[in-house]
Amino acid sequence: MSPSTHGRTVAVIGATGLVGRTMLAGLAARKFPVKTLLPVASSRSLGTNIEFKGQEIPVISVEEAVALRPDIALFSAGGDVSRQWAPAFQEAGTTVIDNSSAWRMDPNVPLVVPEVNADAIGDARIIANPNCSTIQLVMALKPLHDRFLIRRAIVSTYQSVTGTGQAGIDQLNGERDGDHATRVYPHPIDRNCLPHCDVFLENDFTKEEMKLHHETKKILGDGEVQVSATAVRVPVVGGHSESVYLELERSFSVPDVKEALQLMPGLIIQDDPMADIYPMPVKAAGKDEVFVGRIRRDLSEQQGLHMWIVSDNLRKGAATNAIQIAEYLQKSGRFRK
Repeated sequence: MSPSTHGRTVAVIGATGLVGRTMLAGLAARKFPVKTLLPVASSRSLGTNIEFKGQEIPVISVEEAVALRPDIALFSAGGDVSRQWAPAFQEAGTTVIDNSSAWRMDPNVPLVVPEVNADAIGDARIIANPNCSTIQLVMALKPLHDRFLIRRAIVSTYQSVTGTGQAGIDQLNGERDGDHATRVYPHPIDRNCLPHCDVFLENDFTKEEMKLHHETKKILGDGEVQVSATAVRVPVVGGHSESVYLELERSFSVPDVKEALQLMPGLIIQDDPMADIYPMPVKAAGKDEVFVGRIRRDLSEQQGLHMWIVSDNLRKGAATNAIQIAEYLQKSGRFRK
């Protein structure tokens, strides 16, 4: 039997959270060869069960999971947990795929979107999953950078409340029901837009905006690509949207751009505005692809290009991308015994 057909022991750290539950659903839907699932959560969830592929599986502690030496640990429990426990799993021989920001800019840790830079993984035992808004951005930027050389990107994001987890959904739903007591944002989110994702830094950008700046450079492997962003939280459940302006070094035509994008795995063009066809989060929800539309040349800059990018931030922006990394490792024979 080839290595790719062996079942694996997979730990999901943060299994009861919004992304953790999406990871469990994704592992089942994509038929990842899970022989043994180890759902891990905080002490509040110990003694409860997680449903996976028709079975009820008890939640265990992270200490128990490390002792069982799983093949893969999918982390979705926050940066503090990842910083504390990822090295312990690594020492146990486990390959860690971490969804937090803890390891993303560590020069010794690959930051991976499999369609873009899977070859960066090498023999790393800790692999970082990029920020949700970065993943969908680089999926569209990669083919254009390879062909036309991107020198500048200005990005405005319109980010779903699911990016804040269940608390964001609860605030939106509560406000729609007249309950304004439950609040994770500093202002109401229902019928509102907050130009405030994550915390503000001394340069007046937020951490979310700076993630787009730094992570894009690392994933594309080009520190000369300049990225400036404004990240906005919107009362949407289902996906993140991005308005993207690019300045390209090499001459291009819009048909050339579309041709390059069409060749990118996992990217779907929806661009017929006269027929009201363009990407929307309500249509992207529950899907693993990244959708691109409103592709047009800038009116004032000959080398300027505009795009609109949408993706389900819980799936491709988090859980699916992590599972795709695991799939790549499985196919490459990483877990050969």
